[in-house]
Amino acid sequence: MSAAALNRDANRDADPGAPAALVRVEGVRRVYRRAGEGLVVLDGLDLEMERGGFFALMGPSGSGKTTLLNLIGGLDRPDGGEIYVDGEALSGLSDGELAAWRADTVGFIFQGFNLMPVLTAQQNVELPLLLTNLSRRERREHARHALSLVGLADRAKHRPRQLSGGQEQRVAIARALVSDPLLILADEPTGDLDRVSADQVLGLLSRLSKEFGKTILMVTHDPRAAEAAGSVVNLDKGRLRGIERRARTPVREPG
Repeated sequence: MSAAALNRDANRDADPGAPAALVRVEGVRRVYRRAGEGLVVLDGLDLEMERGGFFALMGPSGSGKTTLLNLIGGLDRPDGGEIYVDGEALSGLSDGELAAWRADTVGFIFQGFNLMPVLTAQQNVELPLLLTNLSRRERREHARHALSLVGLADRAKHRPRQLSGGQEQRVAIARALVSDPLLILADEPTGDLDRVSADQVLGLLSRLSKEFGKTILMVTHDPRAAEAAGSVVNLDKGRLRGIERRARTPVREPG
């Protein structure tokens, strides 16, 4: 995966046939069943995310943030409404097709890093590519490019225990990038990091949006983290309470 390959999304903006919004959420409803009763988590939610935008998703605990993230990423299905990603209606995909779509289209970043402790940084980044037809050499090349992009080319042979928390999260970002996804979904990616490491991760996410056209949706409770995004989506009790457009606050790049 080269820097040129990562510009796929930015280049697609010039295609008049490409949808203006990469993600469209239309009337989505999600209800969980507990003790025989229905708990409404999302209640007729509508949302559009433009291609290449960096969105922070905020709201109190229980407002539906992670549920929405999982629905957009195809990890869960709504009880009503529809979600479109790059013009594809997710409800029309079987479970097997949805898994293949997810592997090709979405990169996930989690608060807990989710790295395999027995593998090196490069091997962790290569994991999503094991399901592709790439050769071993090609997988290694793609992983090296991804690690270089996040500033960790010199840590390729280190295992997670040999890395700082911030470095582990940047490895996780490289893993999310290695398959060149259209969409990056991040759930509290700075929640376990100190301020300096958090700023480095936010700077990297901002760069991926601005320079490489990646569309990013980041769940966060941290107002300072949200300042790195171009748009802040506010949820409360399963409903959209507004979208705030703002200038991005400069944050520290990986070094």
